[in-house]
Amino acid sequence: MNLSPGNSKQRLLDQRYLRMATIWSENSYCQRRKVGALIVKDKMIISDGYNGTPAGFENICEDQDGLTKDYVLHAEANAITKVAKSSNSSLGATLYVTTSPCLECAKLIIQAGIQRVVFNDRYRKTEGLDLLGRAGVSVLHLPLP
Repeated sequence: MNLSPGNSKQRLLDQRYLRMATIWSENSYCQRRKVGALIVKDKMIISDGYNGTPAGFENICEDQDGLTKDYVLHAEANAITKVAKSSNSSLGATLYVTTSPCLECAKLIIQAGIQRVVFNDRYRKTEGLDLLGRAGVSVLHLPLP
């Protein structure tokens, strides 16, 4: 797992795309945590996503106790399923996500052929990062100022 930022030009691009993912997270209706994701390939955004309920469901992510509903989709899952419905391929792409992926999203990232993940905030559970590292996916923790 690569946690170093690499060259300065790539670091600048990584920061810009990560800021864009942060802005995209503002589209989420979730109250507990707003997460945004972008899939970038050859310097083009080929997909985007944010956490929320499936299409056609009411835009309420938490139950009456403030807990996230089981069927809420994560930003990474939304971006990956969106690119799957398009003519684009995520093979070799980079995923920019505001919070590090959970285990379930890590599985999707691996299966989608995404080679690199850049994230801002570290999620409390690290199993997703561990799995990505095990699969040879490059991971960069890049806290934004």
